[in-house]
Amino acid sequence: MTDWRIPLSDLDYGTEEATAVQSVIASKWLSMGPEVQAFEQEFAEMQRAKYALAVSSATAGLHLALLALDIRSGHEVIQPALNFVAAANVTVAVGATPVFADIRGLDEPTIDPAEVRRLTTPRTRAVIVMHYGGNLCRMSELAEFCSTHGIALVEDACHAIGVPYYNQPNQWPHSIMAGSIGDVSAFSFFANKNVASGEGGMVVTNRADLAERVRLLRSHGMTTLTWDRHKGHAATYDVVNPGYNYRLDELHAALGRAQLKKLARNNQRRRDLLAAYREAVHTLPGWTMPFADKIDRSSGHLMVIVASDPDRRERGVHALRRSGVQSSMHYPCIADFTGFSGRPGESLELTRQFTGRAITLPLYPTLHQDRIPEVIEILRSVN
Repeated sequence: MTDWRIPLSDLDYGTEEATAVQSVIASKWLSMGPEVQAFEQEFAEMQRAKYALAVSSATAGLHLALLALDIRSGHEVIQPALNFVAAANVTVAVGATPVFADIRGLDEPTIDPAEVRRLTTPRTRAVIVMHYGGNLCRMSELAEFCSTHGIALVEDACHAIGVPYYNQPNQWPHSIMAGSIGDVSAFSFFANKNVASGEGGMVVTNRADLAERVRLLRSHGMTTLTWDRHKGHAATYDVVNPGYNYRLDELHAALGRAQLKKLARNNQRRRDLLAAYREAVHTLPGWTMPFADKIDRSSGHLMVIVASDPDRRERGVHALRRSGVQSSMHYPCIADFTGFSGRPGESLELTRQFTGRAITLPLYPTLHQDRIPEVIEILRSVN
């Protein structure tokens, strides 16, 4: 429980999740096994992808993705400075250099393809894109550029689960999903995500070579798993490559499966709430809402509002806090963190404007719609 009158996010949990967890406990098998396998299969079907591999977190998934792509020392990875720090951290972990790109604008805070072109050098080996708030990047343009230049395209799809990618006819079929467009992607099941199991992630790819590499590296480079040996499918194992313990367990997989069944309904609920926010924001001078005209193509992961100036933002944050409404900032500019200062990609004017003026407001499937005018009226009081 929290002291917030209106929290930033909340879980849509019920008997389905409780039953799923109890079933795993009754089975007395907790490590990676049949629940994980079923979760991977169901996720791949939802993604219309060939391979889905469950991992302990999206950070682990991004790390494995870069390792599978053989990104290493001397390479550069272009990525947005507006993101959670995980992508930058794993870039450094594999020995490569993160190169930070600016966003397209305050109303479209996703990576700018023109920035990707500007920052590309002979050392560029990958581009990581992040579908901010569940709103897709300009993937056709980015995919064409990366393909032409032999650069891997990695999707940080943590915000964009369950989102079809619609574009011009004859470019991408309408059935392609966010996270199945690039070479490889990572999804998150952290507690505030649209599919929430507390921890956990999924790597998705249509490339057999990347899938096999991720499958091997996520479990110490071992050729068989404990479940395989338990079921008699293997008697021993080899370690063919140094690897990691990035496995997902049965309890988190069971929660993920229960949440996945609610995804379509809850994503639609989130879009309905965003539409209600949009109507309220239209009446609020000095504030704008990114992606306001693209709600129907979003997962509705975040509700973000942008103030006309940083001072108005700060007054809004304080007013919300005094009223018991939780808010946040997604995200600080990574290039301004002490550990990443001085990295390449110095032109981040729009990113820094956005981080100084944006507020993340409450949004979750169980939020009552009549709370939305209340939240907006608090912001109106500081104008």
